[in-house]
Amino acid sequence: MSGFGNKPKILRGAFVEYGLSLPPLFVVFQFNPIQLTRNRSLSFSVPGETATTPRNQTLHYTESNLLKIQEQQQVTIPEESISFDIRLDATDDLNEGDAITEQFGIAPQLSTLELMVHPKEESLIGQALGSLLGSPGGFSFTKGANPPLVLFIWGRKRVWPVNLEQLNITETEFSTDLNPIRATASVSMKVIEGKNLAYKYTKVMKEAMSVLNLANISDIADVVIPG
Repeated sequence: MSGFGNKPKILRGAFVEYGLSLPPLFVVFQFNPIQLTRNRSLSFSVPGETATTPRNQTLHYTESNLLKIQEQQQVTIPEESISFDIRLDATDDLNEGDAITEQFGIAPQLSTLELMVHPKEESLIGQALGSLLGSPGGFSFTKGANPPLVLFIWGRKRVWPVNLEQLNITETEFSTDLNPIRATASVSMKVIEGKNLAYKYTKVMKEAMSVLNLANISDIADVVIPG
């Protein structure tokens, strides 16, 4: 018996389609990304500012009270951007004799990623299944001609609804019949912010983590704050 029975389970990130449709789309990351790049660019302005006014000059030269500056300035906050690389490698499954991997390599995972940026109504399999189930137009609860709505799940505290904006796939190794067996997929996405449940859940978790940071409030004693 292994001496590592208490070893914590490592959670894996995933893309999961939101809403019921056929065929369902999900990709559980074989390897978690080494890093996530998250970016949010803010744009500040003040009332009465014109196109010829240098940015923040009005506040900088006409007001000395920082609290009044805070009250006067306005900010535009675009959605957060997230990007990372997903590594796919069929080596382990090939060594274990997985039948699907032996025949197709990592093509199923790559194909699912690609379908996440295509309108679901274009799915030929979905239309065929819909016909079998008595829905001539195809069986799908994903409305309109937009790509599927995707949830980026990263642990228990972060579930982002996202729009995939960019998908770059680099295939680096192939089987004898040219199925990809190693690849890297670089993805960029925008978080769908607002009142939706997934985003509100993640925001609540973020606020809770910020409250926990108060445990470090004694560290402020080491910071010099001018009187």
